[in-house]
Amino acid sequence: MTNRRAYLHYLGLAGAFAFGAILRFWHLDLKPLWMDEVITAIFSLGKNYHDLPLDVVFPLNRIQEMFTFQSGVSCNQIAANLANQSTHPPLFFCGMYSWLGWMSPLGTDWAAKLRSLPALFGVGAIAAIYGVNRIAFDPKSGIMAALIMAVSPFAVYLSQEARHYTLPMLLISLALLGLMQIQQDIFKHSQIRFGVWLFWTIINSIGLYVHYFFALAFIAQIASLLLVMYWGRKELPNLRQTLLSLILSTSGVIISFVPWLLVIFKHFQSSETGWLPSPNYISPLYQTLINWVLMVIALPVENQPLAIAIISGFLMVIFAVWVGSQVISTFKIWRLQTTTHLATLTLLSFTIFVLLQFFVIAYFLGKDITVVPRYNFVYYPSVCALLAASLNTIQNTLRERQGRTKFKIQSSIFIFLLVGVISCIFVVSNLAFQKPFQPEIVAQKMNLEPVKPLMLVVKYNSYQDVALGLSFALALEKLRNDDIKNFPVNADSLTFLQESPDFYQSLKKLSPLSTPKVSQLNLWFVGPGMRKRDYPPLLTLAGQITCTIDPTQHYRIGVPYQLYRCDDIR
Repeated sequence: MTNRRAYLHYLGLAGAFAFGAILRFWHLDLKPLWMDEVITAIFSLGKNYHDLPLDVVFPLNRIQEMFTFQSGVSCNQIAANLANQSTHPPLFFCGMYSWLGWMSPLGTDWAAKLRSLPALFGVGAIAAIYGVNRIAFDPKSGIMAALIMAVSPFAVYLSQEARHYTLPMLLISLALLGLMQIQQDIFKHSQIRFGVWLFWTIINSIGLYVHYFFALAFIAQIASLLLVMYWGRKELPNLRQTLLSLILSTSGVIISFVPWLLVIFKHFQSSETGWLPSPNYISPLYQTLINWVLMVIALPVENQPLAIAIISGFLMVIFAVWVGSQVISTFKIWRLQTTTHLATLTLLSFTIFVLLQFFVIAYFLGKDITVVPRYNFVYYPSVCALLAASLNTIQNTLRERQGRTKFKIQSSIFIFLLVGVISCIFVVSNLAFQKPFQPEIVAQKMNLEPVKPLMLVVKYNSYQDVALGLSFALALEKLRNDDIKNFPVNADSLTFLQESPDFYQSLKKLSPLSTPKVSQLNLWFVGPGMRKRDYPPLLTLAGQITCTIDPTQHYRIGVPYQLYRCDDIR
């Protein structure tokens, strides 16, 4: 590249980084923390569920005290907490603990700080996908990939989740970068570079300790490389050396994960992994198509008036069809381009092998992971790379044809990026990719009478129920703070009671000294796994307070919650 072209190239790359960072860090604290993010907070702050005040009553306005940083906790201790009380590998949580330690004291904006590290990893994924396409195709395709990743509503959504999705997405992108370089080395340069294979091995080893689904990406990489090697076997002079390098690298990755294997077996048998539904015959197929649409466009359809939902859904389908037609039109061109057909085959086969594993898990193991859009982080980097290569190919083809203006070339790319930006605005504003269980809506329902003291009772059978209740309590506490002048300080309270045959006896046995000293009380009972008819007409609290069910105030958002009115408390 000339100096001017190089300047413009890296200026565009810097612009993609800057724009991607703005979208990812914008309003990080706007959305409420949901159940999984609360789980992240507990373990990343150096705590575990035994540190929470369970089976006792405590003031709602003290809930923030649970989410304070506990210094002096080692990564081994965090790993032990996760091994015994969760279903995740430890590396992301250890990194989050160090990050939050650097940012302490956390203050009132601790939720934004909790989400800031995943947002930073999301920006890093922009740089990684640039590298993938620069090696696989050309520098312009790298810029295109960076721009698409920057304005992808799916990538922005993941980046604003305090969860371990953007880190494995970054690592998968880096692993694909190493895979692309390996492919270039063995086919174009007929060489085996130890440093590249070592880089690929280390990235995959780290990835397995970040998220279990990284294993799907690892398997897909091996399968893709074997397929490409078979496809181009006539052009591969050092086949034995390549196979030996692949065997050694794969063995190194597997051996590095041996210390955590026993924990994996324990986690896979945990009841906390049984929440995924069984698929019907076609649901994984159409859910996968929906997930592809959400990677490029996300308009308000959740909890919207029917007219808005229909219009938004129609526009999303039209745009997705247009993007799909653009990609399909490039397949013939790719087959004719001998310089990039192996790179295209590698990325395409990686995507297909991951999807095949998704379908195997859904159809043969009975766990439909396609119902959860966020799990598509496993193959999103390859989709992003292929989409960028497609748009870049169309751009180059139009330039070569007579009668095609520069304006028409740029307009397609501009429309694609503009739709991405608009979608990201909806995501950041909590109008798209809304949080599961919608804690803010639950809090609004529970706060139907701001002037009356409130007690939140959460029945729990697992620690996930505790995390869910904490997400509701955090949203409710924030809402009730605005009305604190309308009722006595510490009048609101919260309790988690373990599900048992004598659960209602536990309510009766609560200490009278711990219950609110008020004349009236709204008691909200969150009962995971309960049905409306399971709620008793009367509850006795602390042996002396009788609460009557309000049949008009029963709701369900994933879990049911019911209002009881406790009047004339003596």
